[in-house]
Amino acid sequence: MTASEPARRRDASPRALIRPRRAAAAIAAAALLLLLGGCAAAPAADPAAADLPPSGAQPDYQLGGAYDPASGVGIVGRDRTAAPADGVYSICYVNGFQTQPGELAAWPDDLLLQRDGETVFDPDWPDEALLDTSSAPRRERIAAVVVPWIEGCAEAGFDAVEFDNLDSYTRSDGALSFDDNVALATVLVDAAHASGLAAGQKNAAEDAAALHERAGFDFAVTEECAAYRECGSYTAVYGQRVVDIEYTDELPRTFAEMCADDDSPSSMVLRDRDLVTPGDAAYAFETCPR
Repeated sequence: MTASEPARRRDASPRALIRPRRAAAAIAAAALLLLLGGCAAAPAADPAAADLPPSGAQPDYQLGGAYDPASGVGIVGRDRTAAPADGVYSICYVNGFQTQPGELAAWPDDLLLQRDGETVFDPDWPDEALLDTSSAPRRERIAAVVVPWIEGCAEAGFDAVEFDNLDSYTRSDGALSFDDNVALATVLVDAAHASGLAAGQKNAAEDAAALHERAGFDFAVTEECAAYRECGSYTAVYGQRVVDIEYTDELPRTFAEMCADDDSPSSMVLRDRDLVTPGDAAYAFETCPR
């Protein structure tokens, strides 16, 4: 999803100074070993070096355009093409398992999942092609594109990175597997940790425990977990290190009721589906009362 794309539908400490990054050669070597899936794994970077999202901080989600956060907001998510928000914990959005709208031509055809000679697209997002994570060589080449984005997030001053479309395998008609995606996710998480960033799981409630245990994710960014009553799948794994975004166009109950639900995470925001900026008439923003 680009900064101008709407949010996808799926079933407050100051930013730290930019942390030193591991040499690129070391990251590449570790990624290669993990991608090849050999018996011996390369040593992973210490996730304890990354700052985790402040528990219970009020969030805002600004993928539709950056603007100054409202008073009291302590966590802000923005696209990797935007600058991080000043004075808050900033999360960098990276689409790690599908192409971004407008970037299809930048990817070699053999890294895009094919079916009967045709590229496979996300049925809900027809301008996003699924990346082919089915083999170690392809995963290595995908990582060669995505890891520099992660490093760019760190260089820009973000505190963390979230990886979207971890569940792309569920849209592949069996061509991809969870194991394929978790192998790539492990490399991306290690690259985030090597760059001093915390790594966030995006959605994929049913895979939360396995993604945390096998890939090393530190926290979760979720969409509509309260609407679909699946927040507990995330908080059971990450505690209150869960940032949830609900949308005004799909509320099965009031936002106040969602905030009062014991299963809801303490960091939750209500936004308009397109995540527009405050100058737009469709803009909506509300956080849970303190």
